[in-house]
Amino acid sequence: MKKKYNIGIIILLISFLLFSKISAQFVDDFNIESFNLDSTAMNGWWYYTGDGSASMKFLPMDGHASIFVDATKDQRNIWWALIRRYVSENFKLSKLSQPNYELRIETRIRVSHAPRRVNLHLNTQRTTDFHSHLMEFDIPDTLNWHIISMTTHKFDTRPGDRVYGQLALMDWGLTKYRVDMDYFKVDIVNVDSVGPDKGVQVPYHPPVPDIDIFAHHIPVNQDAMIDLEYPDMNFNNWSIHHEGEKINLLTVSNTQFIIMHWDMSKFTDTQVKGSGLLELKTYSLQGSFPKQKDWGMIRIVEILSGDSDWDQKTVTCHTFTQGEPLEKVLNSQMIIDVNVAEGRDSTNLITISHPVLQRLIDGKTLGLAILPLGAVNASFYSMENKAEKFTPKLHFNLNSNANMSDPK
Repeated sequence: MKKKYNIGIIILLISFLLFSKISAQFVDDFNIESFNLDSTAMNGWWYYTGDGSASMKFLPMDGHASIFVDATKDQRNIWWALIRRYVSENFKLSKLSQPNYELRIETRIRVSHAPRRVNLHLNTQRTTDFHSHLMEFDIPDTLNWHIISMTTHKFDTRPGDRVYGQLALMDWGLTKYRVDMDYFKVDIVNVDSVGPDKGVQVPYHPPVPDIDIFAHHIPVNQDAMIDLEYPDMNFNNWSIHHEGEKINLLTVSNTQFIIMHWDMSKFTDTQVKGSGLLELKTYSLQGSFPKQKDWGMIRIVEILSGDSDWDQKTVTCHTFTQGEPLEKVLNSQMIIDVNVAEGRDSTNLITISHPVLQRLIDGKTLGLAILPLGAVNASFYSMENKAEKFTPKLHFNLNSNANMSDPK
């Protein structure tokens, strides 16, 4: 009996090892004191930064690996930092020609700052579109480990290709950051049986839908400007006179930021469905627009702290921040960067992701702010104007169990 028991255990162990090798075709669990670094990413990990002055290190720690980024010497906060690894040495890539097989990339991470996004990406030596097979993930806290995964759709590969897996962080701010990784793996999976991906996915710059698909169209409740150069002044009367008419404006420039708040009390305990849109109407756009990356755009960010009950008629930069550094009041990682729609009365439809909208409803995010990228002056109509069609609005949907109507 004992002999049979031992043979049974051996069979189970062999089966487990074989299954593990098949189901996790590339795995690094970082349970070593050091790992290979290779600038080709073929025989070890490689890491590098771009689009700024951030620096990084990728180091083995106690049972995990850590990405360290130092962005204290950066200026524009458009940097990115990534790790990269050749993963397909043992893959039978011909299997991906079958319609029900794809690649899945997965990792378990913990971050030093939140909310923040990272992205996972799979590519080959032939890839030219580096936004395909890329998914961002919203990480809501710094205390917990989070499993995130992305499954490709019609991944373009053929036998003999080299498949690379990547994790990246971008535009986190101008201080020091860390991402801990418990493991990193890439599989060939059967999409009919593998189950759903993990983590809160945020598609990168998804197509902008028509406003008519949204059930809720919420006008801004408060909108104002703060000026870093005049932190004790209120700018609610910022305006221009045109053909005898006073037009109230919201302007973003090198020292001026726009802040906006919505009354979401009607939607308490509801769940957002998908991403939504922020709608702004352009009044004017001025700037010098050289062929320089991300120059002359506007950056939409979350308001995370400061005065949660500011009034547009009295708010100043000082009262808004409540003594906190501005980089803590505003999330230093953007929701999205966009070009301003040119031409007076042009409509800007700006994607606001599902997790940001949910934080707005839950009161964890206190509003949205607009900052400049580069030397740009952009003005939008504010809520004080009589024409309701010019008022800043949020458009979104809720899960079907929420039967709400827009507040008047």
